[in-house]
Amino acid sequence: MSLALRLVYGGILCTVACCTADALPRDDVMSNAYRCSSIADSRVWLDCYYGSAQPVRGSLGMPPVTENQSRLAASPPTGGVLRDVTARGQVMAAAARCYAVIDDKGWLDCYYSSAETLRSVLGLAPFQTPRAVDTTTPPAMARSKINTGQGTLVRPSKATGRIVSRMTSFDFDWNKIFTVTLANGQTWRQREGDTTYAHWKGQPGDYLVTITKGALGSFNLEVKGGHSTFKVERIK
Repeated sequence: MSLALRLVYGGILCTVACCTADALPRDDVMSNAYRCSSIADSRVWLDCYYGSAQPVRGSLGMPPVTENQSRLAASPPTGGVLRDVTARGQVMAAAARCYAVIDDKGWLDCYYSSAETLRSVLGLAPFQTPRAVDTTTPPAMARSKINTGQGTLVRPSKATGRIVSRMTSFDFDWNKIFTVTLANGQTWRQREGDTTYAHWKGQPGDYLVTITKGALGSFNLEVKGGHSTFKVERIK
């Protein structure tokens, strides 16, 4: 493990140790997640990270993690060159900050949401619900389609809570935070503090936007063909 990653994880463990005097299921989760640091492949690391959540899932009476995730968390593989070290460190630092959440269900949502940075790096869809997470098989999405004359527009299904619409305009402020208006009349703005920046240079109508619900009442925005996920809030 690189010195930088050791320092990041070491600081996280100190934070965990200082936040509670008694061992809690979430402490076991963080301890398990720390052991995942020996894994070279980031997709495998992510499954180990999700598998590490089993102590809290068990305490909440939720379905267990997948068998593969459980195996990885119990005995993480070693060897190889670590990938995406910075993104992993950001995930673990964000997870450590989840200790500010009092109830374990909210903490678990925060823990899962913390992995969004690495999911974006890997080109994975935003995390939806804190169930047994399979990073290789995305959930089926219920959709209805209509012909708009400019291609097919996918309307959101109430079951998925998903909005899909083309842009009609976008702009950036001095801090590179974007505001987009969609063909459905909604206007969304990137949240302050999101350090993922958009680099759109085409016509607004070229971009098909998907907005999904994230953890803790947040919303995620993706553009078809892009590889980034943005945190947004609706302003109109």
